Amino acid sequence: MSSNSLPSSQHAKNDAGFSLLELMVVVVILSVLALVIVPRVIDRPDQARAARAQADIAAVVSAINLYRLDNFRYPTTEQGLDALVTQPTSDPVPTNWAANGYMDRLPIDPWGQPYQYLSPGVHGDFDVFSYGANAVAGGTGADADIGSWATQ
Repeated sequence: MSSNSLPSSQHAKNDAGFSLLELMVVVVILSVLALVIVPRVIDRPDQARAARAQADIAAVVSAINLYRLDNFRYPTTEQGLDALVTQPTSDPVPTNWAANGYMDRLPIDPWGQPYQYLSPGVHGDFDVFSYGANAVAGGTGADADIGSWATQ
């Protein structure tokens, strides 16, 4: 064993841990990343709600189209979307209504409101839509209306 070499336990004591400067550099880098990334992530919940609403509306539109295939007409505005879950008893009563319905249950929009239905619609044969976060017609951003006219 040479006199210049240190025992391996001595090397471990000299190399253990980080210096204060190294830790400060890491903290600064993480802070810069947080400043860049956090504002982008904060906007995502509204986008996720809008995407969920569009997916729900697409599912309801598919069920309405199946209803029409069986019954040769869309449910009326008065019958509403309930006609997809329970057989309507008001005129025009569907004669070929599917035994198990067209949906198990009606979805609720991501803001806790029922989806709206119009037949005939303003944008087509029928409209299925959500009023968005503010639950009022019109609006921009998270308050914007989301409807079947955007998916057709």
